[in-house]
Amino acid sequence: MDIGIWISLLLYFGLMIGIGFYAARTSTASSEDYMLGGRNLHPAVAALSAGASDMSGWLLIGLPGALYATGLIESWIGIGLFFGALANWIIVAPRLREQTERYDNALTVPQFLANRFPSKAIALRTISAIIVVVFFVVYTASGLVAGGKLFTSAFGDLINLSMMSDYLFGVWFTLIIVMTYTVIGGFLAVSLTDFVQGCIMMLALIIMPIVILTTGQGDGLVAAGKRLTEIDPNYLSLFDGLSVIGFFSAIAWGLGYFGQPHIIVRFMAVRSVKDVAKARNIGMTWMGISVLGAIGLGILGRAYIERNGVSIDDPETIFMVLADLLFHPLLTGFLYAALLAAIMSTISSQLLVSSSSLTEDFYRLFMNKKASQPKLVKIGKLCVLLVGVIAALMAGDPDSEVLSLVSNAWAGFGAAFGPMIILALTWKKMSGTGAMAGMLTGALTVILWISLGWNDSFLGGPGVYEMIPGFILAWLVIVIVSYYTQTDGEYRPG
Repeated sequence: MDIGIWISLLLYFGLMIGIGFYAARTSTASSEDYMLGGRNLHPAVAALSAGASDMSGWLLIGLPGALYATGLIESWIGIGLFFGALANWIIVAPRLREQTERYDNALTVPQFLANRFPSKAIALRTISAIIVVVFFVVYTASGLVAGGKLFTSAFGDLINLSMMSDYLFGVWFTLIIVMTYTVIGGFLAVSLTDFVQGCIMMLALIIMPIVILTTGQGDGLVAAGKRLTEIDPNYLSLFDGLSVIGFFSAIAWGLGYFGQPHIIVRFMAVRSVKDVAKARNIGMTWMGISVLGAIGLGILGRAYIERNGVSIDDPETIFMVLADLLFHPLLTGFLYAALLAAIMSTISSQLLVSSSSLTEDFYRLFMNKKASQPKLVKIGKLCVLLVGVIAALMAGDPDSEVLSLVSNAWAGFGAAFGPMIILALTWKKMSGTGAMAGMLTGALTVILWISLGWNDSFLGGPGVYEMIPGFILAWLVIVIVSYYTQTDGEYRPG
């Protein structure tokens, strides 16, 4: 591998670990510091941290790969996510920031639910924490799969330096770097690195489509469009071949935002409710530019590959292939760093949220209620290591698809927590029994739907994304059960 690529990557790794040590000096004295950065995030940091931890390798690997293989019709996923994120910032963010602090300074989503519904506190904390940990192990594994694919495509020569395949080397190397700054600096380190990583990701997604269009080996926009329609007349259509079920399955991804613990925890940490609007505007601008860049990468990348007769075995490696073909090694290293940034930003957030639930909702609740703050921080760090190792073992299959793994975990969180979070924040008559019933209904519906294969084929037709039935049924169950199980004192307005 060219020395220029290594220089860029080493600078990137050094920056991430340096941020971890910086954060450790100011944000690891207590559980609130380690898990929420002392609730003092700048709106720009909160916005890009939420965006970067959300988009992950999906933005540079999964979405461009789907567009490359299928066409513009896959953009509906990105469109649904954009409007889902906007609704999340408007409906959930300000209310969650205010209520989590008011309800006994809750540090995790399960803890907030327990404080909000005291009659079902232990059951809610336990079940929600189990769901958080189980689905986040799968979600973290998807990020490590993306890291393994990056090393397989871009760093194949590393196989000569290790006792394992380049894919497994990539999985474990990615995990070690992420765990280093996460364990050292906690939530502040994760949020600051997310901010830097979000900037790198957006720059990469602006640069790549422009270079594809302007390089001497590429097509202009009109020529690229003509070439792509020769491959498939419907390749550039948003609607041809789109069924009603397919449309709703795609945009339903946006429903998942309301229940993603690694995203909404950023709302809990922003420094004030007034800053939420600023964070929303920054975050949505970042997301709009980044999604458009990812769409351009997948579509224009396909035109470039077809023109130049390049062979790609896995569509999800299009970003890495183009980075290697089009750029000077120093810039290629920067682009690889952007991809690693996308992967690492989400993994670090997932590790920390899983660790927080294991620490606050299992260890402190059942094993050591009087644990000191230094003890809780230490346990949190050990839990980061535990979850990371389990996820790496799950990511051992190089044939795993990033988009598929992400879609399953995203649906699980969205259906289990989405309706419950929205109603807990906005509906005073919601009961603890209703919350628990809805959460279980959403999670079990998603698991059953996937197990029966109905997300691939439903009643002889196209599959229905498991988010749709899970979200709808969870919402209905919460409303119905709450109606019959009203409990005085559940809601305590400040």
